[in-house]
Amino acid sequence: MILLMTAIGGTTRLTGSGLSMVEWHPLMGALPPLSGAAWADVFDKYQATPQYLQVNDWMTLADFKRIFFWEYIHRLLGRSIGLVVFVPWIWFLVRRKLSRRLAWQTFGLLALGGSQGLLGWYMVESGLVDDPHVSHLRLAAHLLLAFVVAQAVAWVRLSLDPTTGDARPARPGTRLALAGLGVFVMIQSAWGAFMAGTRAGWFASTFPDVNGVYNPLALAGGDGGFHALVFDPGPIHATHRLLAWALVLLAAVVLAVGWRDGAPQLRGPLKLIAALLVLQVCLGAATVILHVPTAVAVAHQVTALLLLTCVTLALERARRGVRAL
Repeated sequence: MILLMTAIGGTTRLTGSGLSMVEWHPLMGALPPLSGAAWADVFDKYQATPQYLQVNDWMTLADFKRIFFWEYIHRLLGRSIGLVVFVPWIWFLVRRKLSRRLAWQTFGLLALGGSQGLLGWYMVESGLVDDPHVSHLRLAAHLLLAFVVAQAVAWVRLSLDPTTGDARPARPGTRLALAGLGVFVMIQSAWGAFMAGTRAGWFASTFPDVNGVYNPLALAGGDGGFHALVFDPGPIHATHRLLAWALVLLAAVVLAVGWRDGAPQLRGPLKLIAALLVLQVCLGAATVILHVPTAVAVAHQVTALLLLTCVTLALERARRGVRAL
């Protein structure tokens, strides 16, 4: 469900649908408008927003319904995930089916999931006043927290597998290398969110260069330095490209270290990391060359989450003797 939520969240962003619901009701509001009058009321509220007044004043009600659909599905799925997780958790807790440690771990997962909803609204709110665009920094925080929640869920689940006698823990250096790779994937994902939030993906459709250059600062406007790498579309785009190549090189080193370690439980996850990394680079290139088609860009985002999850899988297996894949 987290993968589906990530895909729908990416679609919501790329279709410009994220600001179509101007009110936030965490518990109520699960039903969409069901009558003409209800739709008219929702559309009237949207027509008072900066996005409609400055960007989408051409929209009819039919046009509005299309963007409303994606944001509504995104929020509904978020509520559904909370309900599907919270109700069974209460049942298991009341019946004392959870150990003390697992009860606290799962409580932490629920808290992380709830904070993701709050952060999502904090992100949307930034685009409802004056500027009709959400803050790309808040967008990045929202995406990264989703990735953190996914990794926390994966880690807790994987930790429940019993230790087997035919696999040893990996060496400390291997575990450190895998942790570093995971951090780098998160950093690269942050710049991917900057790309989406500033529409930097449309800045260039050339590959591997960015309109003939490779140096991000060569594309900077008035402000140079780190500020340009975070706030200017051109430098953001070029930085995302450079980080991708750095990630490929780092992953090659980490995969070599992990393979030489000889821990048998790492072989499968390392192969998956290599395959997903190749796929991710191909999807990234296709996204910019094809002028950011929604399906390809969403696949690029989902693959980033899968890649990070495989790193988490390898890291969890590396810390103890557990066979994997």
